[in-house]
Amino acid sequence: MSKFYSLFSSSKGNASFLGNPSGGVLVDAGVSCRKLLRALEAHDISPEAVQAVCITHAHTDHIAGLRVFLGKYPVPVYATADTIAALKGIEKMPGDAEFREIGFSETVHMDTMEVTAFPTMHDATGSCGYRFTMADGQTCAVCTDLGCVTPEVEAGVFGADLVLLEANYDPKMLRCGPYPAALQARIRGEYGHLSNGDSAGMAEELIAHGTTRIVLGHLSEKNNTMPLAQQTVLEHLQEQGMRRNQDFLMQVASPEGLEQAVIF
Repeated sequence: MSKFYSLFSSSKGNASFLGNPSGGVLVDAGVSCRKLLRALEAHDISPEAVQAVCITHAHTDHIAGLRVFLGKYPVPVYATADTIAALKGIEKMPGDAEFREIGFSETVHMDTMEVTAFPTMHDATGSCGYRFTMADGQTCAVCTDLGCVTPEVEAGVFGADLVLLEANYDPKMLRCGPYPAALQARIRGEYGHLSNGDSAGMAEELIAHGTTRIVLGHLSEKNNTMPLAQQTVLEHLQEQGMRRNQDFLMQVASPEGLEQAVIF
């Protein structure tokens, strides 16, 4: 039985754990190590259960706690070559940190799962998403921080049993919010983030290709709300004749993640 734990999910910090309390993989470490350890403990997961860390890209909201975590728990870190180069440039990163390069479309075999990286369109060099295949054959994909959905992204996520899917902003809230015009343009651009409407269209495609569990995540705390993201996606899916709790299960992750693991 495989479990997905959303520990933190927002523009301020992101981290997920995939596996079970006996062992698994941490995806991103975008909050302080202290917060990360507390979140794992809340799910009865020992830090020693973290067998590796997969980093999607080197923005602070995905790596803020990595340096300290590796100092305490030296596990392998998987990332693309460009992301590894950025990580090695971080001040006080442990000199003995074990970085393992993963190429796009490359599959790496770990103790309890396989992981494949796919490129994402984002303003961080080497940005990627991940698809995990568990020992029981179940699959999970992490797909956040992308300005548009490319064929490579589709290949990476279609058919996955569970997908963590970005729903970063509501266009009206972004337009009327506090961000300056240049930052708004970055967020809306092809190297920015997916809107709620973008996420709704992608959710439709995911369900059509066999996904049964969707977690909406990486919501902006200034340009989105959980009810609005959920409403936008659900209304679109209902218009397509797709029924929640019959054709698919869906949850929206808060900045503190989900209270319970999602079994897939």
